[in-house]
Amino acid sequence: MTLRPGPSWKDHWKHTRPGGGPPWASAGHHGPPWASAWQHRGRFLFFRFAAIFGVIALLTVAGMAVLAFLLTRFFGGDGQTALLVWVGGCGLGLALPMLAGSLAFRAFRSIARPLAGVMAAADTVAEGDFRVRVPEYGPGEFSRLARSFNRMVEELARADQQRRNLTADVAHELRTPLHIIQGNLEGILDGVYEPTPEHVGATLEETRVLARLVEDLQTLSLAEAGQLPLYREPVDVAELLTDVETSFGGQAATTGISLMVKTPDASQPLTIVGDAGRLNQILNNLVANALRHTPAGGQISLRAEPLSNDSGVRLTVQDSGEGIPPDDLPYIFERFWRGDKARTHSGGVGGGLGLAITRQLVQAHGGQIRVESELGQGTTFVIDLPEGST
Repeated sequence: MTLRPGPSWKDHWKHTRPGGGPPWASAGHHGPPWASAWQHRGRFLFFRFAAIFGVIALLTVAGMAVLAFLLTRFFGGDGQTALLVWVGGCGLGLALPMLAGSLAFRAFRSIARPLAGVMAAADTVAEGDFRVRVPEYGPGEFSRLARSFNRMVEELARADQQRRNLTADVAHELRTPLHIIQGNLEGILDGVYEPTPEHVGATLEETRVLARLVEDLQTLSLAEAGQLPLYREPVDVAELLTDVETSFGGQAATTGISLMVKTPDASQPLTIVGDAGRLNQILNNLVANALRHTPAGGQISLRAEPLSNDSGVRLTVQDSGEGIPPDDLPYIFERFWRGDKARTHSGGVGGGLGLAITRQLVQAHGGQIRVESELGQGTTFVIDLPEGST
């Protein structure tokens, strides 16, 4: 699902009224829900500025009057002299606050208004509305602040949408096995089914599905948080590939698929530092995925070779299966993603977490994974792992 960002304040401010101000300030046009909060904060700051400088102006006038009186008494002048001194002082005293007020108004427009927009938008985000955007105007620092704020809100909206999607996907994945378990047990209790080993075994298999899903979710969450424990040690790549061949050789032969494993030359052994169990899980996920999507008579090849700069190892899992549509390629490493939405684990496709876990495990080893595919021609996964795997 592609998250579409909400309306941008910049778009609103491109079409202002002749008298100035945002477009929603016209009669009968209320604008976005956060507009009134923004205007309220702007008025509040304006009146606060005005009150402060009004008090300063009054104090200046009163001070100049006292100064004129003292100067007149000190130099022995008459009332006319005192009046001239007072008028001159008041004129100067009023001119300076007016100049200061003009500068303050410019400062209000360039500083207070952008800050008011960010403050109102932050309150709106705190209430859970991620559609808010602040206009990118003002000095360079405030424009950068607005851009950073808008990017933050977009990321929060994307994370919130992912959380909602994850909750819905987990609920969907749990629902099927739970319904099967419930139906089998109720059937046995009602006498519809006999408690035969077949029915008990089917129920037990669904509990294993639930256990695998919970374990996969835990692995994925720990890997994404950078808290997945890795037990690093030197790993012989040839042994790693041989273990995968042993695990899937029988299944491949049963389904009529040729599983070819090309191990490194014994004279030039490849070794990397990593968690052997997690590396084995990476290859198992990819080979199992290839077996699911390769028809009988097809071929799966697994090979390893040193990287061109001799700083690591490249692992390749290639199949001659059905391939992946180009529109689906950007999403195959997302949680619970499936090209065919109608298929579930009950159809032998898995819980939709295998490739997401694979990418996280590769990244946890400091490596990178990419995929190339063509419909009807097969799919190739390429993993580059650094020799030290930090």
